[in-house]
Amino acid sequence: MAGNQSSSGKNGWTAKQNKLFENAIAIYDKDTPDRWQNVAAMVGGKSSEEVKRHYQVLLEDLSCIEADQVPFPKYKSSTSNGGGSGSK
Repeated sequence: MAGNQSSSGKNGWTAKQNKLFENAIAIYDKDTPDRWQNVAAMVGGKSSEEVKRHYQVLLEDLSCIEADQVPFPKYKSSTSNGGGSGSK
């Protein structure tokens, strides 16, 4: 499992695993028996405890976003000359 760190994000999750995780939590809601075992099986390479913790981190991130605790990214402007409608 340690070798599966190529192109991984935080905590060693690959983009593919994250997508599988997103799909799995959409399928297996909080009322599903053995939810985390089912999610882990769908993701592959992660234990039920790992997917449960990943979900808890996701909820924490969402709480921070909703509380405006995450700053907006600073993007470069696509127009450097003001881009106004300079009619002659």
